[in-house]
Amino acid sequence: MGEILKMNTIHDYHEFLGVKTLHPLVSVIDLSEVPPIRMARKNLGFYTVFLKDVKCGDLRYGRKMYDYQEGTLVFIGPGQIVGDDDNGTRVQAKGWALLFHPDLLLGTSLGRKMKDYSFFSYEANEALHMSDREREIVINCFREIREELEHAIDKHSRSIITANIEVFLNHCVRFYDRQFITRKDVNKDILTRFEDLLNGYFESDAPVSYGLPSVAFCADKLNLSANYFGDLIKKETGKSAQEYIQFTIIEKVKERFADSSKSVSEIAYEMGFKYPHHLSRLFKKMEGCSPNEYRVALNY
Repeated sequence: MGEILKMNTIHDYHEFLGVKTLHPLVSVIDLSEVPPIRMARKNLGFYTVFLKDVKCGDLRYGRKMYDYQEGTLVFIGPGQIVGDDDNGTRVQAKGWALLFHPDLLLGTSLGRKMKDYSFFSYEANEALHMSDREREIVINCFREIREELEHAIDKHSRSIITANIEVFLNHCVRFYDRQFITRKDVNKDILTRFEDLLNGYFESDAPVSYGLPSVAFCADKLNLSANYFGDLIKKETGKSAQEYIQFTIIEKVKERFADSSKSVSEIAYEMGFKYPHHLSRLFKKMEGCSPNEYRVALNY
């Protein structure tokens, strides 16, 4: 692995590309206008969105390689690592890049909503694949932002720019919703694998050794980011991934309650609860009665 270049500011990235900085906190770059550049692994201190217009080779994103396809959007949050080691050649990129620093968002409506744009924590293989119409909308958004950047900065610049970025991100939410729908077969397969994972987990000794399965654990086993996995499960089932896990836990607990030789405490430890009262609290929340009340009714 080669050196990782730390780029904390938009200007740092512009210097790397050899382009002019119009605004210290935000930038829109038409990558076809940038001279061919050497590859490098970069730790970016700002939000970045790449739109690739052509297939242009592999991108290392975090620990994984991603084979860019035409018309994809990749979202990168601050502190993530992108790029690949320098192999001595120069690459001519084509497409667009939107960069904006967290400082731009301080005290704005967009700043308060950024946590809702969970795709900035997706893996690169969970990129947004767009139709021609969607791509046209995205490029128009980029051009609107760039046009504002080409004006002299005044007291209105920040609110106009952040509003335009928010419009762009809201379009992306809509496009991801469409992608979840059009990939129903893939999503159903993931849901089936999720169910199999939970069933296998509770049929093993893993709960006693490792406790209850977390969303992050399940996502990792399915080779998905926790945020993408959570969003997918919500779209498919109407439940959050955590709610789905809890639903499965309670169903497994109810199956074990049929064995009257085991106490609630024994079953709680077998299921991976740290303390029996944690099971009682979750059961009451999910079923509206205590485990003992349920067992009495079950054996009535």
